[in-house]
Formats: sequence, structure tokens, C-alpha cells
Amino acid sequence: GAEAAIQASMAGPGSEPGELSDSELLLLLEPGDQALDSGKPNSSSDLPLESLKKVLTEDSAAGKVKRKRAQTPLEKYYLKYLCVTDLSTQSWCEQQMVYGRELPQLQVPETVVLLNTGKSIHLARELEVHDVVRVHVTSREDSWAIKILNLLSVIPELQAGGCVRELPVFGVIEDVFLMGIIDELCYSATGELELRELKTRGRPFMPSGAQKKRDYFQVCLYKYIFDAMVQGKLKPDVITSHIQLRPEQPLGSQIREHAQKVGFTVTCFGDLLELMYLNLTLSDIPGIDCLKIEYSHQESNTLLGTEVVRFEEEKVREKAQHYLAYWKGQREVQGVEIEEAWKCQSCSYSEICDWRKKRAEGPEQRTVKKFV
Repeated sequence: GAEAAIQASMAGPGSEPGELSDSELLLLLEPGDQALDSGKPNSSSDLPLESLKKVLTEDSAAGKVKRKRAQTPLEKYYLKYLCVTDLSTQSWCEQQMVYGRELPQLQVPETVVLLNTGKSIHLARELEVHDVVRVHVTSREDSWAIKILNLLSVIPELQAGGCVRELPVFGVIEDVFLMGIIDELCYSATGELELRELKTRGRPFMPSGAQKKRDYFQVCLYKYIFDAMVQGKLKPDVITSHIQLRPEQPLGSQIREHAQKVGFTVTCFGDLLELMYLNLTLSDIPGIDCLKIEYSHQESNTLLGTEVVRFEEEKVREKAQHYLAYWKGQREVQGVEIEEAWKCQSCSYSEICDWRKKRAEGPEQRTVKKFV
């Protein structure tokens, strides 16, 4: 099987408030039916010191106070990057996604149970192909080094035609850095590289069309990001500039030891970034040819059905652009339209939802972009 995947065992003095541990990023599931997949409940936040500066600055010359522009959601939540599942959750209900970030304690107990069950199932599947080793981290660079080492360790397995699971992917869309975890990559009998996403469900039947659309968008984003990585579009400086990481930062002793075990001699974070870039671009790993989503019943572990997803790059980019516009402060948060108000029946936040209340008060003119 593949080399052991590694996880952060504890946040060291270099980690920052609000940042997910690597084990959470690798093992959490997906929104909707059961869970949130790569960063769920997603909190891919880092707290930079510059974000703590005062919003008001005094103009000593004129004796006036200048008010800075309003914060974007990325700034408000101290985010240097987003998870793919942030965007796929938006495609279900953007307002629900925002409440989920701000008020996670209001989640109904049944949803929490589904989340935890889904995490356990994904962990069991990961352990089928490799072991998981916990590694102590002392800096943000160490935490990201774990993700990169997990990626580097499976490249030989993919080159040899093997199957890999819980594969971290990174990329940039609309100048926003995105991260995700692909459930499984393997080759079909005809030699095509297949992405297989597992969705576990609490109820023993296939999801609605709206739920499928959310899942389709998620796997399409995975393909978009992965293909760009193997095409050499993710250069080392893109990562360090977007997430504000230090390439010269020395790696922790446990990180260096594990890197040595998988065949890499590295001393600083920049070394690892260069290795990732070279190994991806020189590996001859193809882009993803086929996207599949497998729906399984949690309790019985029964396969409910498999969906083959068609990838249309222009539509994927258009949807991503729309959802990222919210994070960049280019538009206000939006909830569901009247024809999708049935989603509110199962929402943990329906009683406090401002969007729902405003829609009930009268026929206000709202322009919500719709995607087929």
C-alpha cells in the first residue's frame, strides 16, 4: 500500500487561533446529508497580526479620522484560504453556510451524529490503503508540510497505477486559494484516471436533484484544481504568497524524519514546496478523466447508487466566480429562492434566518443568480 499518511498531533506555539489541525482537514466529511468533507465544519482560518490593527486610523496632519473600507467575509473570518466544501455548501444555501460558520452550536443533534458517523466511515476507508501516523507540529509551515508530504507520498502509487485515498489538493480560482481532499483516485480497466467521491446518507435512498447538484459542483472543483496541479500551474510562490507562509522556515524534527522515510531530504518549508512542484509536473500523472459519486447508506453500508458527473469547465468557473464574489465582498450573502424554500424545513437556522424573514415580509426585488 501507500506510505503512511501523517496528521498533526497537537498545535504548537507556531499555530494560530482558529486554524484546523491537519487531522481535521484530512478526516472531516461533507455538508448536507451527513457532513463536511475537507474542513467540516469548515474553519480554514488563520489570524494574521495585521488583521488586528484598528479599523480607524488618525490623520495627524488634518486632525481627521479616516474610516477604512468594510471588511470582506474573508477578512471578517480571518481566512487566507477556503475549502472546496465552502463553495459546494454555498450552492445548497449560502445563508445556511454563513450561519454554520457563525453559529455551529445551533446544529441539530441528528446532524452532528451524521457528521461523526461519516467521519468514522471515511477514516476506515483511508486505513484500508495506508496507516495514519501522528506528528508533532510547531509552526504553520509544519502543518502545511504535512499536507504536502501526504501528497508527495502517494505520487509513486499513482504512477504505478495504484489507488490512493484522502488526497490533498490546492489551487487558486479568482485569486482565492482553495484546498480540498479527494476521497479516492484510481485507474479504470481502460486506463482512465477516476475520481470517486463517497457520500454517506442517513436515509436509505438517493439524494434529491438539488443535493446532487451540490455534490457535482464539489467534484468538478476537485478536478479543476488537481488538473492545474499536474499541469504545473501551482508554483511554490503562489502558495506562500496567498497563505502567507515562510519558505525559509526550518521544518520540525518529526517532519524532517518522516520526509526522510518517504525518500526526501529537506530542511526548510521551501525545499518541500519545490519538491512538490517538480514531482507533480514531472510525474506524467494525467488529468482526471472521469468523475463518480457513490452514495451509501450509513447504517447498512449499502451502496445506493453511483452518479457519473460531466465536467464543463466554463460552467464550473462561472459558478465559482459567483460564489467567490461573496467572500471577496463584491455582493451580499444570499439565501434560497421561493421555489427552493423547501430546504428551510430541514435547516437548523430556519427560525433565526434573516433572509427567510425578509422573503416572508413581501415581494422584494432580489436578483439571485441561478445555475442549472
